[in-house]
Amino acid sequence: MKIFIDTADIDEIKEAANWGILDGVTTNPSLIKKAVEKMKKKGIEISMEDYIKEICKVVNGPVSLEVKGRSHDEMVREAKILYEKFNGVNNNVVIKIPINTAFSLEDEQFEGIKAIKELENHGIPTNATLVMTPEQALLAAKAKASYVSPFLGRVDDFIRKNLGIEHGKMDYWDFEAAKLMEYERRKEAVKRGYESIAGINYNDNGIHSGVELVDAIIRMYRAYGYKTKIIAASIRNARQVREVAMLGVDIATIPFAVIKEMISHYKTMEGMKKFSQDVVEEYEGIFE
Repeated sequence: MKIFIDTADIDEIKEAANWGILDGVTTNPSLIKKAVEKMKKKGIEISMEDYIKEICKVVNGPVSLEVKGRSHDEMVREAKILYEKFNGVNNNVVIKIPINTAFSLEDEQFEGIKAIKELENHGIPTNATLVMTPEQALLAAKAKASYVSPFLGRVDDFIRKNLGIEHGKMDYWDFEAAKLMEYERRKEAVKRGYESIAGINYNDNGIHSGVELVDAIIRMYRAYGYKTKIIAASIRNARQVREVAMLGVDIATIPFAVIKEMISHYKTMEGMKKFSQDVVEEYEGIFE
C-alpha cells in the first residue's frame, strides 16, 4: 500500500518526506486555505503558484490539485491551467475532480464524470474525489479516472449522525458492533410484532462504515479488472489505516497527525527504556 499525505502544509510534507515513507500528496481547497492561513500567521509572504510548485518539487510522487468550478467546461478549463502551470515542475500533477458537483437533485449530476472522461482522453490524470458510495466509484472507473477517493471518515460521520451517536472527529467507528446491534434490534422488533420498525438502519444503503465502502469498491474493481487506483481518503485514525491496508487498498492518504499516531505504542517506548537501561559497559565499548 502506498502512503500519501493529506495536507497542503509544506512543513508537514517536507517532514513526512524526510521520514522516507511518503509516496504522494493530496490537497483540496480546504487544506490549501488552512496552509495559507498558517503562512500568514507566521508573517511569511509567498505567491500561491510558488507555494504549489514547492509542494510538487518536494514530492517524488503524485500531487493532487483540485479544481474549483462545478460545470464540465469550468473544470476542464481549470484542470488544464493547473496541469500546464505545475506538471512541468516534477511531472507529478493529478487533477482532483468531484464525482458529482451538484448542490441539489435539481442540479446537473454528471458534470464531474464528463470532466473526468474528457481530461483522461487528453492524457491528464484525474482523481475522482468526494466518493461516498460504491456506485459512484463504479462510474469513476467507467470514466477511466486514474484514481478514486472514497471518503471513509465522512461516511462514518454520516452514519453516526443518523444514529444520534456523539463522537470526536478522530474517534474510531466500530462498524462490526454496529452490525450486531442492527441485527439484534431487528430481531427483537420482529419478535415483539413491530415489523414496521424492523427495518431500522445502522448503515448508509447497505454500507456500515468507510472501511466497508473501500472493501466494496476493491471487490467490484477486482471483479471487472478496472485499472483505477483506489485512494482511501478522509482517514481519521491509525486503525482505519490498518483495516484498509488489510483489505489490500492501493493507497491511503493520511493526515500528518495520523501518520504520527501510526508509529507510536507505549510498549515500544517501554521496551526502549528497558533496552537503554540494560546496556553494559562491555557492550557500549564496542561503539567507541
